[in-house]
Amino acid sequence: MIAAFSVTPLGVGEDVGEYVADAVRVVRESGLPNRTDAMFTTVEGEWDEVMEVVRRAVAAVEARAPRVSVVIKADIRPGVTDALTTKVETVERHLSG
Repeated sequence: MIAAFSVTPLGVGEDVGEYVADAVRVVRESGLPNRTDAMFTTVEGEWDEVMEVVRRAVAAVEARAPRVSVVIKADIRPGVTDALTTKVETVERHLSG
């Protein structure tokens, strides 16, 4: 499973990078394959372990913000591993061909 998620603290002003960093830190410390870009953090693993990481990332932001918004998009394909890398490689192969 791959889950792309965004955690946004509300009620803390415009500069939210410090709060988002708390969430990303949880993901990186999880040991699961992950990537962070300007809009989402993507993490790959089994359903329970991915959702637990998302839950803990949200909790890290929730601990410091009065309100939290969460967006999650998931790709669930049993038996598929390393999709975080191979999906991008497939697109790049088509672009270069």
